[in-house]
Amino acid sequence: MPHRKNFRAYFVLSILLVLAAVVLLREHRPSFLRPGLHLNAYVSTIDGNITVVDLVSLHPIQKIFVAPGIADMREHAKRDEIWGVSSAAGFVFILDTHSNQVVARIQTGPLPYSLDFSADSRRAYTTSATTNQVFAIDCDLRTIVGRAPTEAEPIQARVTPDSKFLLVVNRRASTLGIYDAPTLRHLNSVPVIPQPDEVAITQDSATAFVMSRAQNRLSVVDLKRSMLVANLELAGKPSAMLLKPDGGELYVISPEAHGLQAIDTWTHEVGDSMLLGSEPSNAIIDPDAAEMYVADRAAARVMPLDYINRRLGRPINVGAEPAVMRFDPSESGAKATMLLVVNESSGDLAIIRTRTDSLLTMIPIGTHPQRLAVKLF
Repeated sequence: MPHRKNFRAYFVLSILLVLAAVVLLREHRPSFLRPGLHLNAYVSTIDGNITVVDLVSLHPIQKIFVAPGIADMREHAKRDEIWGVSSAAGFVFILDTHSNQVVARIQTGPLPYSLDFSADSRRAYTTSATTNQVFAIDCDLRTIVGRAPTEAEPIQARVTPDSKFLLVVNRRASTLGIYDAPTLRHLNSVPVIPQPDEVAITQDSATAFVMSRAQNRLSVVDLKRSMLVANLELAGKPSAMLLKPDGGELYVISPEAHGLQAIDTWTHEVGDSMLLGSEPSNAIIDPDAAEMYVADRAAARVMPLDYINRRLGRPINVGAEPAVMRFDPSESGAKATMLLVVNESSGDLAIIRTRTDSLLTMIPIGTHPQRLAVKLF
């Protein structure tokens, strides 16, 4: 009789161990990537370093000095490279993810603030806010292959989804410059709200929304007719804007208004609003699910939001002043399993499980981390 009881106990224990292994596989999928694959995060700090974090072992593995003032970082879609700009040093840099070395520096002139790639990833675009120029860079040759004059203080260049136009946000001129993307030929300039600093473009490449963190208004530009449609009144000064994956709504985050406003991208009408927290400052949308994550800088937490039904989930405590967020890229179209959150004041990287919306770990990064890129290679 005792032998039967022992057998049953061992059988139950075996089942529990198998179930525990399944849970671990689901919770830590990156640890079981195909042999030879790597999944890393790249976090810049105010001193000009980039910390490389292995998202399998969840530990920093290297620190690379690039230059002060790293203003933007982006993953190249077809190459195992991280591209970025240093506004202080005036160049575009390319980081090889295999060697973790900066393999190229492309001089652009003072104060490049942002970077964007064409749809085929063969060209990169940036600006110089001091010399009032926009640049096209050949990603294979790693050289500037085109440049054009802009109006005063260009701080952002974005390619339309159809790759026909390049839109340049001119902060001091308060205009949106429209260029032919392949040739950089200037087509038109549209007056927008004062001190614009960011543009969002609908998937059909028909409409651009231009915001200013100094204004409680949002400009709507018809790109087919190159004209201003409206300046929409907002509840407060915006800090971020996000397009719904299907393009039907634009979500504007405002710390002043403590929440979110929805704008219909077809009628350009300001719709409903939603209170989100003390100081919501940034957000990210999971393209595979009807979920948004909102960072509240003052409350030191991230909030899951069902933006379709306008329902907030349970807040997730992270480090001080959460800012930039990214999902981990997945293999074979699988859903993201992790949300990465840069905490500027506490100097760390929070890792959140998206399946359970719970904090997995906090990884120390350094002084005032600012930018984030994630690469599977």
